[in-house]
Amino acid sequence: MHIISWNVNGIRAIVKKNFVESVKKMNPDIICLQETRGSDQEVEKTLLPFKDYNKFFNAADKRGYSGTTILSKPTPEFLKNNMNIAEHDVEGRIQCASYPNFFLINVYVPNSGQQLDRLAYRKKWDADFLSYLKELEKTKPVIVCGDFNVAHQSIDLKNDKSNYNKTAGYTQVEIDGMDNYIKSGFIDTFRYFHPNEVAYTFWSYRFKARERNTGWRIDYFLVSKSLLPRVKSVSIYSHIMGSDHCPIGLEIE
Repeated sequence: MHIISWNVNGIRAIVKKNFVESVKKMNPDIICLQETRGSDQEVEKTLLPFKDYNKFFNAADKRGYSGTTILSKPTPEFLKNNMNIAEHDVEGRIQCASYPNFFLINVYVPNSGQQLDRLAYRKKWDADFLSYLKELEKTKPVIVCGDFNVAHQSIDLKNDKSNYNKTAGYTQVEIDGMDNYIKSGFIDTFRYFHPNEVAYTFWSYRFKARERNTGWRIDYFLVSKSLLPRVKSVSIYSHIMGSDHCPIGLEIE
């Protein structure tokens, strides 16, 4: 099974940038999209070309903000949105699809904000999301993918020293949040298979960041430890354009 995760930074914008062709070339069985930024109806209409997929949407209450979508060739046993915590469930950030051998979670983790004004909220969100994942894991193993809005280690961003504790996505609070996922038994699959590889999944639109490869690795596939023997490969498709993020892929048998 080939699973793709991609923060598209606006689904209606990216479809004008070879998105359909790029996805068809990658040919995933399942694709998890973050930051779709449209109502369920708008996203559904935009994704009409994907006739081979079941489509599931979770729009934010706030118009043009956040939002997640799963497209899946295999039909899930069921799909549920959100984590049943009222303060977290208005931004369309979580989808959980159940398949026979695992849960697949599509997530768009909140950004801590330019002035770090949401950092305290982000800390609570991380703790609640980890509890949610561990509860699911009691039933069967978990694959969680998406934009986690954190570079975990210094290898995961170009300018680590100048960003540490100053920039959203590389504060100790956010790093601790990712540490907690790992300590609780989830495997960062890319780092497991590529321990020393410098690779990024996000580049700012400013300062020719992508051209200069001044990037961050903030998009992840985390899996329950029990699934690790079935993971065949993890890829970062940095050559695929269209968003300020690139897609990432997981092959699992």
